[in-house]
Amino acid sequence: MNQLDQLKISQFKRVYFIGIGGIGMSALARYFMSIGLKVSGYDKTPSELTSKLITEGITIHFEDNGNQVPTEFHEIETTLVVYTPAIPSNMGELCFFQENKSILLKRSQVLGLLTRQSLGLGVAGTHGKTTTSSMLAHIMNQSTEKCNAFLGGIATNFESNLLLNPSSQYTVIEADEFDRSFLQLSPFASIITSTDPDHLDIYGDKNHFLEGFEKYSALIHPAGCLVEKVGLNLPTKAKKITYGIASETADFNGINLRFDKGQFLMDVVTKSATWEAVEMNIPGIHNAENAVACIALLSFLGVSEQEIRAGLASFKGVKRRFEYHVKKNDLIYIDDYAHHPTELNALISSIRMLYPNKKIIGAFQPHLFSRTRDFFDAFAAELNQLDELILLPIYPARELPIEGVTSDKLLDKISIQNKQLLDAPAAYQYLSTIQEGVVLTIGAGDIDRIVEPLKNSLI
Repeated sequence: MNQLDQLKISQFKRVYFIGIGGIGMSALARYFMSIGLKVSGYDKTPSELTSKLITEGITIHFEDNGNQVPTEFHEIETTLVVYTPAIPSNMGELCFFQENKSILLKRSQVLGLLTRQSLGLGVAGTHGKTTTSSMLAHIMNQSTEKCNAFLGGIATNFESNLLLNPSSQYTVIEADEFDRSFLQLSPFASIITSTDPDHLDIYGDKNHFLEGFEKYSALIHPAGCLVEKVGLNLPTKAKKITYGIASETADFNGINLRFDKGQFLMDVVTKSATWEAVEMNIPGIHNAENAVACIALLSFLGVSEQEIRAGLASFKGVKRRFEYHVKKNDLIYIDDYAHHPTELNALISSIRMLYPNKKIIGAFQPHLFSRTRDFFDAFAAELNQLDELILLPIYPARELPIEGVTSDKLLDKISIQNKQLLDAPAAYQYLSTIQEGVVLTIGAGDIDRIVEPLKNSLI
């Protein structure tokens, strides 16, 4: 019996988070607050999210206090310490808790512990996890089934990354492949959107990356189901349902994507029926695909067509996922979290479909030196689809620089003529002068810090 099998949430009186400002960590912090535990923690940098947590009653500090952690959190049996893998191994507070023999769990292990208490509905995949899990949670929350949810983004419908319905038997979980975190989960059912290689700094190569997803799909309960994008062919002991867009073989197939009187619509063809004119409140080819995945899983769970349609029509999206900030006749401004070449392609292709006659100006901040190195040519190819590019320096996150991997080198590889390399303040200054076209800010680093001021300049 391992440590997780012996632990029970009821034994804890307080929880200490190292890296509390992360989107997934903050959802757990809010959960523990909601059940009456004392919550405190550290983060490296103040943010809008940490400010909200503080107003909700959570004590947060931004300096590594080492062994000066408050005495009440020294108590071993009744204190749970949750940490993010992004924290350096020599971080003072982490070292203190290790030496103190405290109960230390990664975020994914805590999620695994929590979701064993309900029927877990995982959403995994290199792309689309956050939007799909938020969409799934919203539709279920609108239905008679309800659900709990731990999300990797701020769902606009909830204005939160946490949804609680204690009477529901279901918990929606964003199943993250980073650091093999999703292997800690015990899903009853799961959507898997894609297995495009990523995080090769963790996995080493694409074969080991795919192996991680194969191990995850094998964890799905035999009485549940695997909803996978057509063509993935992952192993499972559960029922398998495939989905896709314009696919000849998928069990659930989205076709005839269109705009009609300002509405984004598609038809969904199943093995037994055709759902005509399914309305989606958020546009985009990739969002249509996410919706088909949700329809497939929800149909398996017995949610009615009427409830699914109503949920899709009222879903408002997720912060920083195809998020509109300005929507005028001449000028559109959209912010998006895309940080992988496949995501860039989905974003730019959708913009072309929506606004075929408008110039597209994209400001992109590469995320991680290793990812930029691993997909150097692919990033260049996708960014070539823009009419104009503002490229920012690489956001290092948890990494040290890699020799020869720079935004300058990437810019040289890109063939469009209208391109330039600017830091974030200069990018903001330049973009704020644009008066027509589609402006995009793209990336998973700190490019989000220019979003609000840029929005205010362009309105």
